[in-house]
Amino acid sequence: MCGIFGYLGPRQASTILLDGLRRLEYRGYDSTGIAVKNGAIGIHKKVGKVADLMTVLPSEISGNVGIAHTRWATHGGVTDANAHPHESANGKVVIVHNGIIENARMLRTSLSVQGVELQSETDSEVLAHIIERELSVDNHPENAVRRTLHQIRGTWGICVLFLEHDSIVCARNGSPLIIGQGENEMFVSSDPHALTPHTQRVVFLEDGEIATLTAHSMSLSTLKGKNFAANITVLEQEWGDSELGDYPHFMIKEIYEQADALRHCISGRLDRVDGNGRLGGLKLEPRKLSSVPHVRLLGCGTAYNAAEIGQILIEGLARIPAVAHIASEFRHNDPVINPNALHFAITQSGETADTLSAVKEIQLKGGSVYGVVNVVGSSIARECGKGVYIHSGPEQAVASTKAFSNMVAALTMFALQIGRSRSISREKGKEIIKELQQVPHLIEEYLEHQGPISEAVELIKEAKSVLFLGRGISAPVAKEGALKLMEIAYIPCLAYPAGEMKHGPIALLEEGSPVVFIAPNDHVKTKTISAIHECRARGAKIILIHEQGDDIAVEGDVSIPVPRVHSLLSPLLTVIPTQLIAYHTALALDCNVDRPRNLAKSVTVE
Repeated sequence: MCGIFGYLGPRQASTILLDGLRRLEYRGYDSTGIAVKNGAIGIHKKVGKVADLMTVLPSEISGNVGIAHTRWATHGGVTDANAHPHESANGKVVIVHNGIIENARMLRTSLSVQGVELQSETDSEVLAHIIERELSVDNHPENAVRRTLHQIRGTWGICVLFLEHDSIVCARNGSPLIIGQGENEMFVSSDPHALTPHTQRVVFLEDGEIATLTAHSMSLSTLKGKNFAANITVLEQEWGDSELGDYPHFMIKEIYEQADALRHCISGRLDRVDGNGRLGGLKLEPRKLSSVPHVRLLGCGTAYNAAEIGQILIEGLARIPAVAHIASEFRHNDPVINPNALHFAITQSGETADTLSAVKEIQLKGGSVYGVVNVVGSSIARECGKGVYIHSGPEQAVASTKAFSNMVAALTMFALQIGRSRSISREKGKEIIKELQQVPHLIEEYLEHQGPISEAVELIKEAKSVLFLGRGISAPVAKEGALKLMEIAYIPCLAYPAGEMKHGPIALLEEGSPVVFIAPNDHVKTKTISAIHECRARGAKIILIHEQGDDIAVEGDVSIPVPRVHSLLSPLLTVIPTQLIAYHTALALDCNVDRPRNLAKSVTVE
C-alpha cells in the first residue's frame, strides 16, 4: 500500500502524476514510481521521496496516459526493485497496487514453474504477469483483469496500464480508489484530496467493482460482469489545497488550527436552550436513545484514544455502559453483537482497514454502525451511511492532532445528546455547552502562552524511555501524548493509568527518568498527587500538565499550565502541551516531523 494516482487526457501525464504523488505524500511511504505510455511504457521508480524520484527522471517524459504510486512496504524490503509500478514479463501490462495478495506465494511459485522470472519480492508483481497471460486469451483488458481477480485472494486497489490499449483498468476490493472526471480527461486516485486540484466530480469505487477509463469515457462493472451507471459525487471545497503558509511543518500548523477546527466541528450542533447536542447525521430520535442498552466505540491509534475518552463521557453523562475497542482486534475475537446497541467507528481517514473490517463484522451480525469520520465520502462513511463528520479539514501530518480534538468534541456532543435523553438535566447540559463553546478561545489563549515546553524537551530528548500517566479521563490523554512522542521522535514511551504505575512501570524509574503527568483539577487529583510522590521518590523528573492557578503546580519539576475548563472537557486542552512536546522533541532530534519513518496516514491493510 500506500498511494495511487493515474491520468488519461490531452496533457503531459508525467507532470500531473508527480503533482498527484506530492499530494499523497502525507500518507507516509518509503518509495515511489511512475509509468507513462508513449508508444512504449517508460517506468521510473526509486526508494525515497518524490524528490528522490525526480533525480532519476529524464528531463522530458512524453505521453498522455500514466499511473503512479507511493509504496509503504508490506511484502519485500524497501528497494528500487520492490517499488511500484511493476511490469509483466513481455512488457504489455504495468500495474500499481494497494493491498495484500494473500495467495501470492502460491501464485509466485506457479509463475516461476511456467518460466516467468520475477523481478521483485512483492506480492503485487504477480498481478502484472497473470493479467498479461489472461490478455492473450481475447486481448480484452477489462476481461483480463476480471479473470485475474477471480484467481486472487486478498485486498486490492489496482490500476492497470496496457501497452496496446489506450485505457486504464481499475478495480477495488478493500482498498480505496476514486475516479475523477474532468473535461476530456480522467483521473484516478486512492485519496480524494489528490483529485481536488483537477475536478470536484468523482466516482467512489466500491468493493467488487471494476472501471475501464479512457480520456473521454468511464465504463463501470462488477467483478461478475454486470454493468452499471456511474454515481457522480461532488466533493466539498474544504478538501482543496492545504498549504504550509508561514508554518515550517504541517504538524505545528495543524496544532494551531485546532481552535478553528473545533469551532467548525461544534457549529450548529449545540442547542443552548435545551442544553442538548444536535447531531442530525445520526438520525437517532430521543426515544431510541433512551432505550439503548450499551455503546461500543471502535478505533485504532489516535482514534482509539479518542474512543476511550468517549467511553468515559458517555458513561458519565448518560449512565449507560460504554466500552472502547481496538478495532484491529475486534472482529478476530468473535464479538457478541446486540442489534439494539449503538456502535461507533472512529477514524480520521475513513479508510482504516482494521476499522472497516470491524464495521462489516458488526453489520454481518445484525448491528448498525455510525461513523465518526473526517474524510467526506470515505469508505467507512459510505459503509455506515449514518454518523458524524468531524470537519477537521485536511490533516497533512501523519501524526494526528486536530482530528483527535474533533473526534473528542464529536463524542462529547453525542454523550450530551444521549445523556439528555436519559439522565442529565437541562441545566447541566447548558453548563457543558457553555464551557464547550469556550474551548476554542481557551486553546488560542494557551497557544499564546505555552509554558515551559522547552524545559520539558530538555528532560525528554535524551531519555531511554518516557512514562505518561493520568487518571480518569486523563488516562487516555496520557496514551495520546505517549503515542505522539513515540510516533515522531522515536522515543520508547509507556502510558498507564496513574494508579497502575506501581503495578509494573515503576520498575523502569531511575534517577532522572522523565514522567509526564496529566493532572487537571478533578475528583482524582489527590490520587494523582500520590503517584507523583511515588515517582519522585525513585528519582524521576516530573513534567506536570495542570490547570492554571492550581496549587498542584509545585509538584512538578516542569509545570505546564493550561486554562481551566469543565473536567469532562479537559482533554481538549491538556492534550495540546503533549502535542507540542512531541513536536519540539522531534525537531531537537532532527526527525522528520510530518513524515515519520515506517508510518502511514491511511492504513489500508490489515
